[in-house]
Amino acid sequence: MTKKQKFTIAGKSAPADAHAAEKTATDDHKEAKDDHDDHKDDDHDEKGHAEKDHAEDGKIAFSEQQLKTAGIVLDTAAPGRIRTSLQLPGEIRFNQDRTAHVVPKVNGVVESVSANLGQQVKKGQVLAVVSSSTVSEQRSELLNAQQRLTLAQSTHAREKTLWQEKISAEQDYLQAGQALKEAQIAVRNAQQKLAAIGAGAASSGLNRYEIRAPFDGIVVEKHLALGEAVKEDAGIFIISDLSSVWAEITVAARDMSAVRVGESVTVNATAFASSASGKIAYVGALLGEQTRTAKAHVVLPNPGNVWRPGLFVNVDVLAQETDVALAVAADAVQSVEQKQVVFVRVADGFRKQEVTLGRTDGKRVEILKGLSAGDVYAAAGSFVIKAELGKGSAEHAH
Repeated sequence: MTKKQKFTIAGKSAPADAHAAEKTATDDHKEAKDDHDDHKDDDHDEKGHAEKDHAEDGKIAFSEQQLKTAGIVLDTAAPGRIRTSLQLPGEIRFNQDRTAHVVPKVNGVVESVSANLGQQVKKGQVLAVVSSSTVSEQRSELLNAQQRLTLAQSTHAREKTLWQEKISAEQDYLQAGQALKEAQIAVRNAQQKLAAIGAGAASSGLNRYEIRAPFDGIVVEKHLALGEAVKEDAGIFIISDLSSVWAEITVAARDMSAVRVGESVTVNATAFASSASGKIAYVGALLGEQTRTAKAHVVLPNPGNVWRPGLFVNVDVLAQETDVALAVAADAVQSVEQKQVVFVRVADGFRKQEVTLGRTDGKRVEILKGLSAGDVYAAAGSFVIKAELGKGSAEHAH
């Protein structure tokens, strides 16, 4: 065989080899496709299984025994009444109707001080004694008027007898009567001057002036000391009857319509657990020039001095009561995956149900969508069910 013939034979064999290679590649592609289809079917089965598991995630198994152990309380969704309230800041103040700013009413020098800061005092109790020349002059005036009255009375009686016996003229008798009336007026005038400053007749010295408590209360401020010279208008004591206090409220302009005299409120202390109920007794008619707020106050009974002036409080004002078509306990609503849900009772457990919320008063909440009247749900202890749901999700993810 020549070299050319060999070349020809070699040329014929090349297409045969290429065809074999193409067939092999086709068979490999088919096998790869079959493997892909098998893998796709496996993925589809796994996806379907996952979707099935996800469908079961909404139900949380809970037996009756578990309910009792966890303290879960069931309730029924039904129409209800929502009491919406407005919370305003406030502060306990002295009851200004029962607080006295005691002043001497006369100039003088302090001789003694018997009342101490924080002391409980009774009405009429002596708080301090001041030596005053003004009081001395007024008492002297009263004494002189009383002596003139005594003389006028005797003169009038004598002139009356002489006139009746025709010894003296009627004019003398009439003049004696006029002098008696003037003496009586002078005595009453001197007595009223002393009464105006709270001083009576002299008991142990014309210049001794006793400052007394105007009513039962506590000495909350004291501004005088022994030997100190005081002026007639100096504030020397503040006495307050703490059997009742004011809860003073700061009311913004937008809330003025909800805060009315006679409205029921609840006052809550911010520093400790204490609350009291009362009614709004006063609402200011004017807004502050700087704050643009008005003042209102509630009169609170204060047994045991629990409500101390200066204590910050929150005042809940009942704004309105509204009947709603469907409501549940506020504790029943839980947040799951940034959605509001209620756990509805089903056979052998609970089902989480997404809901749309409406108004609330902190105790009950309106349900706009997601529940129907008569649905039984977990009212108290729903957080336990939420925890179980979280555990189930964690195990499924693992």
